[in-house]
Amino acid sequence: MSEAEELRAEQRQLDRFYARLDELRVEAATGLAELSRAGSAGTPAARVERDALLTLGRDNLARLSAVEERLCIGRLDLLEGGHRYVGRIGLTGPDGARMLLDWRAPAAQAFYRATPAEPAGAISRRHLITRNRQVTGIQDEVLDLAGFTAAGRSTDTVSADDALMLSLNAHRTGRMSDIVATIQAEQDRIIRAELAGVLVVQGGPGTGKTVVALHRAAYLLYAHRERLARSGVLVVGPNARFLDYISQVLPSLGETGVVLATPGQLYPGVDARAAESEAAIAVKGDVRMARVLAAAVKARQRVPRHPIELSVEGTTIVLTPAEVATARHRAQLSRKPHNQARLRFVNELLPKLAAKLARAQRDELGDDNRAELINALRYAPDVRREVNLCWMPLTPERVLRDLYADTDALTRLAPHLSPAERASLRRERQAAWTPADAALLDELAELLGTEESPDDGPAEAELRAEREYAGRVLELISEMAPEAAQMVTAENLAERYRPEPERRSLLESAASDRSWAFGHVVVDEAQELSAMQWRVLMRRCPSKSMTVVGDIAQTGSPAGARSWQQMLQPYLADRWRLAELSVNYRTPAEVMAVAARVLVAAGVPITPVSSARSGVPPQLEARTELAPVVAEELARGGTVAVIAAGPLQLPPAERLSVLTPAESKGLEFDSVVLVEPAEIVAASRRGISDLYVAMTRATQRLRVLHQQPLPSGFEPAEPQPDRSAR
Repeated sequence: MSEAEELRAEQRQLDRFYARLDELRVEAATGLAELSRAGSAGTPAARVERDALLTLGRDNLARLSAVEERLCIGRLDLLEGGHRYVGRIGLTGPDGARMLLDWRAPAAQAFYRATPAEPAGAISRRHLITRNRQVTGIQDEVLDLAGFTAAGRSTDTVSADDALMLSLNAHRTGRMSDIVATIQAEQDRIIRAELAGVLVVQGGPGTGKTVVALHRAAYLLYAHRERLARSGVLVVGPNARFLDYISQVLPSLGETGVVLATPGQLYPGVDARAAESEAAIAVKGDVRMARVLAAAVKARQRVPRHPIELSVEGTTIVLTPAEVATARHRAQLSRKPHNQARLRFVNELLPKLAAKLARAQRDELGDDNRAELINALRYAPDVRREVNLCWMPLTPERVLRDLYADTDALTRLAPHLSPAERASLRRERQAAWTPADAALLDELAELLGTEESPDDGPAEAELRAEREYAGRVLELISEMAPEAAQMVTAENLAERYRPEPERRSLLESAASDRSWAFGHVVVDEAQELSAMQWRVLMRRCPSKSMTVVGDIAQTGSPAGARSWQQMLQPYLADRWRLAELSVNYRTPAEVMAVAARVLVAAGVPITPVSSARSGVPPQLEARTELAPVVAEELARGGTVAVIAAGPLQLPPAERLSVLTPAESKGLEFDSVVLVEPAEIVAASRRGISDLYVAMTRATQRLRVLHQQPLPSGFEPAEPQPDRSAR
């Protein structure tokens, strides 16, 4: 067939796929509406099953709605005859016959890995270029020339411009796009790697670390649905702008069961974004802070220096330091967190005081009056005050604010920190939280635990009974509707019957519950995480199933990693594996060469990468006029970023971003205007790495404006022609 005939044939095929997708959407929406109208009457088991089916139905409708664009990405033409179409999701016809193969299915692997040397039973790979629901182009890659010719295929559709190059040269939109149509073999091996254990993906700028990690999350949710649907996947990115940039990737792949968070959001209820000094970031990220926080909590378990008189309903008794010390010692032996051990402390102390109260009232302490006397002690203001002063119920926020605000406490509790390090921690109580604080709050939450009181017993017993009942209901649902059972847990079901105004979804529960155990965690820009932040992540994922992506050469944080071994060894020893990405798909070779020379000249080890395409060399311009340069780049089309060490004042414009190097991490732009590289280098201890990050954000052009001498590794600016002589 001619190319025009091939296009018409593929359009008919694509029409069939969209027609089936529309049918499935109508079926899903109709079923969801009928289920919603059915109400919640019936037995408890029936109501729970309905809620679970509603959740499943909503997720299915969202998945079908999210794959509108580029539903079908291509096909494999097989040596044995026939085609295998590959798409964002799998589609089957009303008769159950396979129409479209999910890109994550094992049978789709050859679409990404087949080569002329190893064609995997295919004669060609076809990429469909579509816009909305129209086929606008087709490109065939010949994998088996003899088979291709024997099948009578025309070479009209074989193009030298493959789908990957077209994708790389396209303008950026300000949002990350998926690469499901252009996944390369080395990326595919990482995406489909086994779930268990920690996989570290090391790669230089532009190698696709982020998008590979997101596709891996989508693949794992497909391949291990039963396990991960119950526990969820956590994706951690460096900042809110980055999360917004990547937010559409997973929905476009048909997956919504993921929690996105920055390091400043890992402690529930806090969105920490405030800035602070490099010195403070370094010390807060150091694992030595765990000792400081443990000491701060223990210091709140006090013994009075002198006996204290207590008035209880007009009777005076004395609380002695020895009694407090004994109760404190026994509570500490329980090894429970502070707030939970407090109940043991109170229960040790109050019977001693009750005996004193009985004697003072000329009575004997016995079974008939014990509860009455202890209850009188609990509600006596003097007793409540002094017991609280000895062992106060605490919140992480209060402990950390008090610690920062008290210079004497810092000196006493952190003798292993230098005076300069302690001074960097000092701040007022009302100061806003920083990303480094979130990890310390989480550490304190682990040390403190949740407060228990003597009155909690029946309620806790009732909750346990509810969960046991919910577990039995879950078993029933598993027999009747296995897919629905994967979407809920016994805790979710127990909440169904609790007197709360609203019940939370699994993802809402996962995001708001710091004790939630995620089934898998993806960490992007992982080299920036501190030792204290790694402690948080290890608590969030006890199974240690993680995908960790980053580049040590790009570490900008003073508390970040100097090597993966150094950062992961305390938690994993040598039980982690390394995969490397070696091809830069973002940065043109000419720009990458200069960026690499700058890093090498500063003595920083570099992750070697080769660029997939060429472009234009960086423009080095000894000038300060920024606005005209920005206007020129915007006129070219595409996205433009101005990156500088500090804030710049520029009129807002569509497609324009003004960023610091840290804010630009993980992002990409058609054009980058880099302002005063020397100031970026001087701005921090890892300034040369920040400069490397900034230079490698460009997909097309890099323009460098400077008045100060350029750091070593840059080519000298070419002399400008003397226009005054004309």
